[in-house]
Amino acid sequence: MITYGLMLAIAAAALAAALAGVGSILGVRTAGQASAGLVSEDPDKFGKVLILTALPGSQGIYGFLAAVIIANKIGLLSGAPIDVSVGVGFQFLMAAIPVAVGGLFSGIYQGRVAAAGVNIIAKKPDASGKAVILSAIVETYAVLGLLITILLVNGLALQ
Repeated sequence: MITYGLMLAIAAAALAAALAGVGSILGVRTAGQASAGLVSEDPDKFGKVLILTALPGSQGIYGFLAAVIIANKIGLLSGAPIDVSVGVGFQFLMAAIPVAVGGLFSGIYQGRVAAAGVNIIAKKPDASGKAVILSAIVETYAVLGLLITILLVNGLALQ
């Protein structure tokens, strides 16, 4: 039987995956558009911009990982979901916010930084490493969001 608490916990998993995934979608789109423009002018730079285009996709992976951890904790992956109170369901929902919101905004803004990195590569191809580092700095906050979500979920008492 699915209770309201379990529904909230499932919503937490869905929120983590969905919002972080949307951040990745938007970030990859932004970086990809800039990369496509450069590659249309200079196809030899494809390898250098590919990394920048892919970097914002990691936030979606973090959200997916958090969703799997939550689903496992509530027994969904074993096919035997546990009875979760409404209060615990809300705790799961709150625990998912760091990776969900962090992934959303980090993905969007990492895409913007990556697009700026594509402009660096257009003018100075030898500086591609600097462009990747600048973009990766934004990723730090998505990683921290995932870490805090994992710590919070693992710290939840299910009773």
